Amino acid sequence: MTQVKPIHIIGGGLAGSEAAWQISRAGVPVILHEMRPIRKTDAHHTDGLAELVCSNSFRSDDWEFNAVGLIHAEMRRAGSLIMACADAHKVPAGSALAVDRDGFSAAVTQALSQEPLITILREEVTGLPPESWDSTIIATGPLTSDLLAQAVQSVTGEDELAFFDAIAPIVHRESINFETAWFQSRWDKVGPEGDGADYINCPMNKEEYEAFIDALLAGDKTNFKEWENTPYFEGCLPIEVMAERGRETLRFGPMKPVGLVDPRTGKRPWAVVQLRQDNALGTLFNMVGFQTKLKHGAQSDVIRMIPGLEHAQFARLGGIHRNTFLNSPKLLDGSLRLKSRPDIRFAGQITGCEGYVESAAIGLLAGRFARAERLGGTPNIPPITTALGALLNHVTGGHVDGGKGSFQPMNVNFGLFPELSEDAGGKGKERGRLRKKALAVRALADLDTWLDPTEKEQAA
Repeated sequence: MTQVKPIHIIGGGLAGSEAAWQISRAGVPVILHEMRPIRKTDAHHTDGLAELVCSNSFRSDDWEFNAVGLIHAEMRRAGSLIMACADAHKVPAGSALAVDRDGFSAAVTQALSQEPLITILREEVTGLPPESWDSTIIATGPLTSDLLAQAVQSVTGEDELAFFDAIAPIVHRESINFETAWFQSRWDKVGPEGDGADYINCPMNKEEYEAFIDALLAGDKTNFKEWENTPYFEGCLPIEVMAERGRETLRFGPMKPVGLVDPRTGKRPWAVVQLRQDNALGTLFNMVGFQTKLKHGAQSDVIRMIPGLEHAQFARLGGIHRNTFLNSPKLLDGSLRLKSRPDIRFAGQITGCEGYVESAAIGLLAGRFARAERLGGTPNIPPITTALGALLNHVTGGHVDGGKGSFQPMNVNFGLFPELSEDAGGKGKERGRLRKKALAVRALADLDTWLDPTEKEQAA
């Protein structure tokens, strides 16, 4: 029997790890190249595979009414390693799926290290893969090293591949003042591993909110220098950028008070800052939606203006890192191959998807497409009616004009799905809910048709 040649993967983040797992499950060997700890990044803190550098949340786990929860369900059915490890290390987070970041990364690292068909090489790849590698997936994510990014630019001809992404602070629970703060999930909603009181809430009255906004706008901020004209991802804006758009923006965004009641007053506050559990021990909580480019000194001062966080101690302050992505609809084909070099695929955030789960999902697809070709078949593209197919279509088929700046990173959402053939019924808000559920039911049915019989048995 002819020995199957390995597929090379550059990058051991969520996408690269998932791709490696999917390839090895089909009996195809993998060589996974990860530059950490030989070469560190500004955002990573460990050398673990699939390290979560921002939030610890995989967001909603509700498959019926949320496209993110739906893609969770689809990935589970497709044998996702990332979802299996997330489920094994989840922590209370209301209706969301959040994980103990260290336990999650350790589980992914262990699974890939123990897989006989996967070889992990700790080395930096500084240029495009040689053609002798035959099949390569580049999954270097938002923190692609400068040398590799330059090599990608040389073959794609694109001038601008970067934008800024911002990291939220993490607070020690013991430093939070619970004479002011309280536990409650919005609308008391119960989710996986949760009890309806999974978030710490810090309330503000109108005067406190106005003073906070003033300090936020006046605070000393990071200068971007050569990257200062690079746009943010709209779904991950720094809080001070949101505040600059209008004084009420935060109060209708990450600081919205709806669904929450201050037990001290029995009323809804003017604004609320929420913190979500970040580790399994429940000793660390991250500030939801509080990405920031404030310098550390100003950041501490401003955050300690929030009632309940007057004496906050930080396990990590917020910060800025560069995020690199391709103009994928112009550069990639329908199976994520680089049109000018079909031996190279891209996966994860570098393709222009946004979010942990979306990154892993594109890694899952890239791995499946590559393994099919290695085994002499053709890539099996998921139906656009599924969350996996809708996200893939955004990456490879959206914004086909390819104009400069027209393609932007996107989270999975029901707006990417084709409309239903029949009206789902209902009126008002109920109409929208019924539509989402009908889209989700259709997606899972079509996914089952896409998966092969063995996979469906394993999922069941």
